[in-house]
Amino acid sequence: MPKKLGTCPKALEARERRAEKKKEEKVRKEKELEEQYWKDDDKLVNRKLHRRDEREDKRQEQLDKKRELRKLYEEELEGAKAKSSIKPEPSKLTQAQIASAREKLAAEQAHLSKKKLIEEQELQPNVNRVEVEGEEARTVEEAIGILNVGDAPSELDRHPERRIKAAYNAFEAKMMPIVRAENPGLRNSQLKQLIFKMFQTAPENPKNQAHGSYNMS
Repeated sequence: MPKKLGTCPKALEARERRAEKKKEEKVRKEKELEEQYWKDDDKLVNRKLHRRDEREDKRQEQLDKKRELRKLYEEELEGAKAKSSIKPEPSKLTQAQIASAREKLAAEQAHLSKKKLIEEQELQPNVNRVEVEGEEARTVEEAIGILNVGDAPSELDRHPERRIKAAYNAFEAKMMPIVRAENPGLRNSQLKQLIFKMFQTAPENPKNQAHGSYNMS
């Protein structure tokens, strides 16, 4: 039976060095490949950016040429008009009168537009706030809450506040198309607040029904 040969330390060390060297070489190659990949990608991006800049420069150059041609055309047109407008003195006075009339017309139109805007603002109600029984509310819900507070129960209707919201919803559904047609420029919240103002004195309001019944008794 042959002797089992022992492992030579020097040979083992040499193998380990070779394995480490191969490992380092592999890592180095992978790193080089990665760097080359990103380098090529940067070149591609730079080429795209360069082409885009070139296209933008060409486009701007074309726009500048068009502007220049248009400017020359307008200058030539103005020159031709100036030459053809040389007429006796009465014609110049007529042109001045026409210009003055145009200015007056523009001023009158501006004045009428401003006056109309002011009138519309004065006629438009301040629907951002609703006053209910001496208190201000900014929303319909707050106003209904004010109506609910302080209601004294009576034999005729101990809890009219329980019916106020339902009655208002029905009233709003009925009146919304009418109020919107009459005030097309108002927002939906403003329309609702206008309807609520109407609801305060409407017979559909349970509070008005309760007060009316009480007064009749």
